[in-house]
Amino acid sequence: MSQSTLQAVVAVIEADPHSAAALTLYALVNTLEYPRAGYLFKLDKLRDLAPEHRRLAYELMDMIAGEAIGGPEWQAAKARMDELVRGG
Repeated sequence: MSQSTLQAVVAVIEADPHSAAALTLYALVNTLEYPRAGYLFKLDKLRDLAPEHRRLAYELMDMIAGEAIGGPEWQAAKARMDELVRGG
């Protein structure tokens, strides 16, 4: 699931890097890389997402339990997201 979730998030960001959904998911991805900070993400931002994007957010959060954050697939997807958001 983690790789398909990451691919789906990248696809959302590729479609429109500066949309509310893309930026919210990107913010969540960035937040999930900082467990010592307590994963500080403003959960009420989930209300702004369409159901399909909210599902992706939940799947991203579930990756904490599966310890799937920070691995090679995560790093590759994150690099692509950085490129899209910062370069677009």
